[in-house]
Amino acid sequence: MVVLWVFALALVAGLSVARPPNIVLIFADDLGYGDLGCYGHPSSTTPNLDKLATGGLRFTDFYVPVSLCTPSRAALLTGRLPVRMGLYPGVLEPGSRGGLPLEEVTLAEVLAAQGYLTGMAGKWHLGVGPEGVFLPPNQGFHRFLGIPYSHDQGPCQNLTCFPPATPCEGICDQGLVPVPLLANLSVEAQPPWLPGLEARYVAFARDLMFDAQRQGRPFFLYYASHHTHYPQFSGQSSAGHSGRGPFGDSLMELDKAVGALMTAVGDLGLLGETLVIFTADNGPETMRMSHGGCSGLLRCGKGTTFEGGVREPALAFWPGHITPGVTHELASSLDLLPTLAALARAPLPNVTLDGIDLSPLLLGTGKSPRETLFFYSAFPDEIHGVFAVRSGKYKAHFFTQGSIHSDTTADPACHASSPLTAHEPPLLFDLSEDPGENYSLLGSGAEATPEALQAMKQLQLLKAQFDSEMTFSPSQMARGEDPALQVCCQPSCSPWPSCCHCPERLPRHLPRSPPSDC
Repeated sequence: MVVLWVFALALVAGLSVARPPNIVLIFADDLGYGDLGCYGHPSSTTPNLDKLATGGLRFTDFYVPVSLCTPSRAALLTGRLPVRMGLYPGVLEPGSRGGLPLEEVTLAEVLAAQGYLTGMAGKWHLGVGPEGVFLPPNQGFHRFLGIPYSHDQGPCQNLTCFPPATPCEGICDQGLVPVPLLANLSVEAQPPWLPGLEARYVAFARDLMFDAQRQGRPFFLYYASHHTHYPQFSGQSSAGHSGRGPFGDSLMELDKAVGALMTAVGDLGLLGETLVIFTADNGPETMRMSHGGCSGLLRCGKGTTFEGGVREPALAFWPGHITPGVTHELASSLDLLPTLAALARAPLPNVTLDGIDLSPLLLGTGKSPRETLFFYSAFPDEIHGVFAVRSGKYKAHFFTQGSIHSDTTADPACHASSPLTAHEPPLLFDLSEDPGENYSLLGSGAEATPEALQAMKQLQLLKAQFDSEMTFSPSQMARGEDPALQVCCQPSCSPWPSCCHCPERLPRHLPRSPPSDC
């Protein structure tokens, strides 16, 4: 599979595109900076992703603004910091009343207005709401096949994660409906058979590409894989074959899906007309140990503002347009909306954007205009503001707090037992020399250089100005939960919620009025 689509690259070298590119945006889940072979992992089986890295642009300094699922996904699709949209604190639950506000303009809406056929496969996690009001079909996506939140947000003790009958590890969240697989606003299965899920997503993606080509229009595919989130799962071709346990099998299946997507693009003769971007929502959930990911040399992981939580692997591949190589320029998931809008020749939404157009960097006509990055806690508030700021090679932590997601590491600063701590002076790191954030340049007996002191002064000013200008929107999470909003394929069934169990291949529409007795 790898050979087939890579061989086709020879046919597209030097091609120019007369129309905006097709876009494939692949978003992994809980994937660490050090998990891929092309980022140095010694035993990960990721040949297709490694080929993308070899044939495209690999980022060493690509970030997400918050190291948690819901806010990170909101930032990706809107180019705006989650606090502007009220997507804080924490994540949305299956019965949350809130979600991504409909007045927010998503990347799908920007591209659909330009004639793109838009589709999403995989994990949404930006809200369901009454009658599915927050789901992808109401946020710019013409087609959707996926689970509306994390696949552990429902009981999994009786589910199969690896064929033929290996059960999922753990019990996941209890007292909730089984996780539903939705096709647009209809329940396709509840719960789905996890070992076959990725193949369904790939088939969905192929159909989207084929239909767009048949209709003579570009496509936008947002492929938000559940891999490598806990509990890991995979189909037969990956189960037990990675040499890295369940996590490695899950990652192997993700990589094979990438290869299948690239083969589909190649089969349609669209390699030179398709921009592929790969990254992830946040760092690894190290509390899962061997069932979690790897931050490489970076500190901590998911749930923290240390580098292991917010720095992500990222690849951009577009034969004939993106020169293969490695870039150390600063970039963020926030930048994807303005960048892709520019490449699609689409007008930007008339709102405050936190993203920056990186198309000059991608096309080799200039450097990244991004100079500064701001990082919020997973549980932010206006009193503390941003926890950390990076400008150039320097990063300052004004506040730190551990997270249960980063438990079990050797560093106690990562753990949930590490409380919210104000640092005066702030922790200051030169990430060009100390990407692991091991040696603060200020305090603890360190002899600060004039350059470090000047950098600290600049970072303090950046934080003060940014915090003073930021307005938090009312929290969507604070709207609370209503169990009746949980998706159920049999809306009036009993006993709730376990009765929400439907076999595959029997689509059922979401109820227009959720049951009052649930």
